[in-house]
Amino acid sequence: MGKKLYVGNLPYSANDDSLKGIFDQAGTVESAKVIMDRETGRCKGFGFVEMSTEDEANDAINKLNNADFEGRAMKVSEAKPMAPRTGGGGGGGRGGYGGGRGGGGGGFGGGGGGRY
Repeated sequence: MGKKLYVGNLPYSANDDSLKGIFDQAGTVESAKVIMDRETGRCKGFGFVEMSTEDEANDAINKLNNADFEGRAMKVSEAKPMAPRTGGGGGGGRGGYGGGRGGGGGGFGGGGGGRY
């Protein structure tokens, strides 16, 4: 398995094939993926390239970091693992609030009559 690179500051017109074509000059490209916006179908400005060896990946960083890609200076670096997402906590809180309201209504109907 090779080494995965992060490529930033890509033009909106970039696609998988154009990205692969640029990185071919640094060695064997195992895969090239431009991240696209689902709504617009345009490049989100970044992507990932996997080179076949670590040496080729390092060559790609040295040769292509700040290189011109359709008028934009690409940013090429070693890809970092994604950080764990922490945004789910808010949804859980809202779910608990909604569940509490539903449970309260059921409790009122069942036990409330006996107390009054």
